[in-house]
Amino acid sequence: MNILHINQSDTLGGAAIAGYRLHQGLLKQDINSHLLVGTSTINDSHIDRIGSYTLFDKLLLQITNRVGLNGTGFISSFQTTGHSFFQKADVLNFHNLHGYFNYLAIPKLTRDKPAVFTLHDMWTLTGHCTYSYDCTRWQNCCGQCPYPNVHPPIQRDNTHMEWKLKDWVYKRSNITVVAPSRWLAELARQSMLNRFPIYHIPYGLDLNVYQPLGKKQCRATLGIPGHKKILMFGAADIKDYRKGGDLLLKALRNLPSGLKSDTLLLTFGSKSEQFGTAASIPTLHLGYISSDHMKATAYSAADLFILPTRADNLPIVLQESMACGTPMVAFNVGGVSDLVRPEVTGYLAEPENDKALCEGIVQLLEDDQLREKMSQNCRSITVDQFSLELQVKKYVQIYQQVLEPSDNFILTTT
Repeated sequence: MNILHINQSDTLGGAAIAGYRLHQGLLKQDINSHLLVGTSTINDSHIDRIGSYTLFDKLLLQITNRVGLNGTGFISSFQTTGHSFFQKADVLNFHNLHGYFNYLAIPKLTRDKPAVFTLHDMWTLTGHCTYSYDCTRWQNCCGQCPYPNVHPPIQRDNTHMEWKLKDWVYKRSNITVVAPSRWLAELARQSMLNRFPIYHIPYGLDLNVYQPLGKKQCRATLGIPGHKKILMFGAADIKDYRKGGDLLLKALRNLPSGLKSDTLLLTFGSKSEQFGTAASIPTLHLGYISSDHMKATAYSAADLFILPTRADNLPIVLQESMACGTPMVAFNVGGVSDLVRPEVTGYLAEPENDKALCEGIVQLLEDDQLREKMSQNCRSITVDQFSLELQVKKYVQIYQQVLEPSDNFILTTT
């Protein structure tokens, strides 16, 4: 069986990391797997760029983007069928397609090859946005978009037309949908994707890499005082509204002064170095971390991982934190509750309520016994439900089903 993944990148961004990990997991099971990506950072014979954009692509993109039909100018996407990876593939696995690929090419690509579409956000079922927040117009053709600046931003509101184009594409495509979170699977069932089989398969982790490494040793490695309470937070860009850095800032400023003086904030990400100063809390900034082992070291050193996201699917950082036995505090949005389970693995705060987020941080920081219990729960749940081997097993079942459809197919859950 030969699988071809099409994704925006091999390593840059959560969807890219998730897709690459699945690809690696398939290879470990001796299943042929290749990646075609918009942006490549790894020199690997199994990975190649989706194709070079022509001058015609660039000129047409200026027009299509100007009228709000982002991405439909990538005419080169239709030439994917000529790539050797595509020609050898038995099954296609689409991941994030926005920003580098023309979704109008999907019917051509799936004409003779079945495809699995892994949803990493809401873009596949909306008229432009990756997350719709409180808007439900994606359930009925979009139009009059209340969030034109949500990624990917549009220059003109043509969301009704893009929704109709996607619907037209799906009517002519051979697709099976996979959602990593229960939340996104349910949204897919309420959308134009409901014409397809929809399955829930969480992301998987290499649990030999992401595991509890010993708090004292990890703190020594990072140069962190052993007596401090450690909060961890990270984002590629903390100024991103969706990431909720502003809400976390308010929550940290409201921490009791005695607790704040005994707490260190551990941050990572390319643009988070000034966050601790703004929160008036001692901070150690680790910068951008590409090493899985170093990330596991940081998670293991922390007492709590904080994720103030306003909208998310199944945040990889929460899975990684869980695998390392670090409880979490987050808002109850999207698929976060699949991972942050009240009184079990962490604390869920009411969305947009920075005071509730602060209360959760204080409650868990002051209760060592509860944190230890949650730590054990985090690891055991991750082992049972979020291993890479389990994810690969489920995907292989899906691949086999799309190749040889059976009316009696039931996805094995364990």
